[in-house]
Amino acid sequence: MIAISAKVKQMAVGIFDSGLGGLTVLDAVQKRLPDVPFAYFADSAHAPYGVRTADDIYEKTTAATQALFDAGCDLVILACNTASAAALRKMQEGWVPEGKRVLGVFVPLIEALTERSWGDNSPPREVDVKHVALFATPATVSSRAFQRELAFRAVGVDVEAQACGGVVDAIEDNDLILAEALVNSHVDALKRKMPHPDAAILGCTHYPLMQDAFQQALGEDVKVFSQANLVAESLADYLDRRPEMIGSGEACFLTSGDPKRVSNSATQFLRREIQFQAA
Repeated sequence: MIAISAKVKQMAVGIFDSGLGGLTVLDAVQKRLPDVPFAYFADSAHAPYGVRTADDIYEKTTAATQALFDAGCDLVILACNTASAAALRKMQEGWVPEGKRVLGVFVPLIEALTERSWGDNSPPREVDVKHVALFATPATVSSRAFQRELAFRAVGVDVEAQACGGVVDAIEDNDLILAEALVNSHVDALKRKMPHPDAAILGCTHYPLMQDAFQQALGEDVKVFSQANLVAESLADYLDRRPEMIGSGEACFLTSGDPKRVSNSATQFLRREIQFQAA
């Protein structure tokens, strides 16, 4: 059971990630919504999630989300593709308490890919993109959640997924040289299965830090979709329609891991000072 400090009260929006990858989302939403307070929770003691079983991911995601609810958050964004893929649907179908909301990061990405607006519930249709490369963690790839959500909105799209083992660990360790080498290796493996993708999805919130490496390895003619800004726009639209979800409070950073170590890594990650406190 995760217990968050009583210092965190009446927070409008919680952002959860297994580690530091969700900071790419937090950075984008803070720039887009500077007046909204956010509580960021990194389950660093249990990261990475991408190699865990679906049941384990669900258990840890619900525990962290409940902690943010208990701290005063009415809305929690799962800024973790692995958690969104393995746990979100099950959480929404039978776990989320009345008056609370949990949203994931897949849908804004798919809406951009298929050029559909938020809430467009029309039948799936043909889209311009036909061959899509998906780069994600092993757990996200095995869940096939991206393909499932895409099928609700588009037909005739061929998706080839590549499980990018090791990339998250390298980024969390701030070893960007290793991360770039792994990106090149995974892109090469993907191209052996799909030589000419039209578009590429960076299906992990850590991967935007390596977007240039992905783009260079894929080639300039491949459109690379990354999540942070897309999620920020989607959240802004959601809060415009649901202003009651905006509360009050001060932004804070919480972790289940060692606050000093996580703070140092996060500061390097975002290139601005970030101070985490123990959850």
